[in-house]
Amino acid sequence: MIALPDVVVDTLREHRRQQLEMRIALGLGKAPQNALVFPSPGTEHPWNPDSFSAAWTDTAVEIGLNISFHGLRHTHASQLIAAKIPITEIAHRLGHASPATTLSIYAHMFEKDDSKAAAAINAALKGA
Repeated sequence: MIALPDVVVDTLREHRRQQLEMRIALGLGKAPQNALVFPSPGTEHPWNPDSFSAAWTDTAVEIGLNISFHGLRHTHASQLIAAKIPITEIAHRLGHASPATTLSIYAHMFEKDDSKAAAAINAALKGA
């Protein structure tokens, strides 16, 4: 489980409300508990990955974004790194089995300034 930002929760609730209204209008009734949030259009089944990628590409072009769906994952990770979120939390959110995996992919994004480490040793030596 991961925590979602309020704006995402609000958006998902609105999406769910619209789905429910559509189901009622079509005479399908309430969706089952295990219904997918984003099923393949016209079905209640998961998307085929290639179909989803194609649909994302079309949507991205339509709204003026030049980023792949997988690129959104990297953007998410880089925003968390920039916000100095602990690597263990980032790895968890990305579904990596180990923070080492996350570090091997995103190491280049971490600050290379070790002045805090120097200051800590300086303070320790001055106190000795």
